[in-house]
Amino acid sequence: MTLQLTVPNMACSVCASTITKALQAVDANASVQADPTTKLVSVETQASETVIKEALAAAGYPVAN
Repeated sequence: MTLQLTVPNMACSVCASTITKALQAVDANASVQADPTTKLVSVETQASETVIKEALAAAGYPVAN
């Protein structure tokens, strides 16, 4: 499953790296592309959307509604 999520708090490459690590902590095989310019995170994962959103929120990067 591929998710496209908007993460307003993502501001730099360090944020993108933190997001990638947080998502790969819940799905080690996840493919993550985080773009601080567009605030978009694309995740190819087997984890549920709820789990991904919870991992982002726990890392300090909640998803926009």
